[in-house]
Amino acid sequence: MYKNPVNSHCLFVSLSLHLALFLEDVEDHHDTTVNQMLVPRSHQEDATLILNNLLKEYDKTLRPDIGVKPTVIDVGIYVNSIGPVSSIDMEYQIDIIFAQTWVDTRLRYNSSSMRILTLNSNMVGLIWLPDTIFRNSKNADSHWITTPNQLLRIWNNGKILYTLRMTINAECQLQLHNFPMDEHSCPLVFSSYGYPRDEIVYKWKRNSVETSDQKYWRLYQFDFMGLRNTTDVLTTTAGDYVLMTVYFDLSRRMGYFTIQTYIPCILTVVLSWVSFWIKSDATPARTALGITTVLTMTTLSTVARNSLPRVSYVTAMDLFVTVCFLFVFAAMIEYAMLNYYSYSIRRPPPKTQRMAYSSFNMARSPRTMMPMGNSLFWPDYDDNCLYECLDGKDCKSFFCCYEECKEGGWRRGRIHVNIRELDSYSRVFFPTSFLLFNIVYWVSYLYL
Repeated sequence: MYKNPVNSHCLFVSLSLHLALFLEDVEDHHDTTVNQMLVPRSHQEDATLILNNLLKEYDKTLRPDIGVKPTVIDVGIYVNSIGPVSSIDMEYQIDIIFAQTWVDTRLRYNSSSMRILTLNSNMVGLIWLPDTIFRNSKNADSHWITTPNQLLRIWNNGKILYTLRMTINAECQLQLHNFPMDEHSCPLVFSSYGYPRDEIVYKWKRNSVETSDQKYWRLYQFDFMGLRNTTDVLTTTAGDYVLMTVYFDLSRRMGYFTIQTYIPCILTVVLSWVSFWIKSDATPARTALGITTVLTMTTLSTVARNSLPRVSYVTAMDLFVTVCFLFVFAAMIEYAMLNYYSYSIRRPPPKTQRMAYSSFNMARSPRTMMPMGNSLFWPDYDDNCLYECLDGKDCKSFFCCYEECKEGGWRRGRIHVNIRELDSYSRVFFPTSFLLFNIVYWVSYLYL
């Protein structure tokens, strides 16, 4: 095919111009990149030079201003989470970021371009650090994933900030007298291990204790009520130490124990009252119901104690469970009394005694025998008591329920009770007394 030489020449010139422009843009971009890389490189060289000069004659075994004045350390705590709290082990878990700030004049430097040096954990072991310990910690772990969670910053005036994230299992002596309606102040105590007050002084920063969002905390059985921090002095044989304490106020939620213990105990007591509406001659039914409720209360008492350490004093839950157990046991004893006085075999009195009774009151109809099961029983409770009463003697029985004996001196100091109506009395006495106990119990522990 024929090609026009003029067009070919124009195409060549155009490509040459585009290539020249592209190379010019590449050179400009390369120069800009080189210029941008030179600045961080100069900063890196300055930081390296500064650190080398600072650590050249630095002794990390000596505290700042040794022999001159105490080292003042400002502390701050950021609480990531609290919980869980163990009542059995009497400890709680807390995740914090612990910050300490002090001034080390040996680390001052002159640099207009780098006022703050932010360093990683490798620098931590090269300078002096406070020997702070948590006095009530059972065990503590620092976080090392993905790198050690440590921060070190050095200002040009010698100010140092050192932060560390850790998880601590701290001891909390719980007073469980009002369990499960108890409130506690769990402390976090720290101080210097070896430096007394005349060498290291701890101080709280402004807004020194801060907390994260509480919805991520693991306080399953507690509500967080607030916190407070204090400063004390601990006197020992080795010297006086500055003691820093943060108290976390917690209030127990009793919803779990209401469902697991209180409601079942109340229902078991109410169930024991069903026997008062069962006929007194239904011995198997009433005995089985009484034994079942007593065993149920025993099981509930054992389960309730599993949530507590083996303390020697009585807690609020122990008191409630014990009283419920006594109500259930009393309901069973009530039927034992009723059965003993109503269904024990009584022999009829001799004929001579019955003759004397007839001659004494001829208008009274002779007594009749009542069939009870496979035996015959006299409707009167105690024949000896009857004839003693008729002879003018004092009735010796507490339950002496004869029409003839209602008058006279025997009633002084005694109560006239019809044993056959004992179930009727119990239907009123047991619910009323249990209701009064609940009113006194809940008002005393919740409002007093």
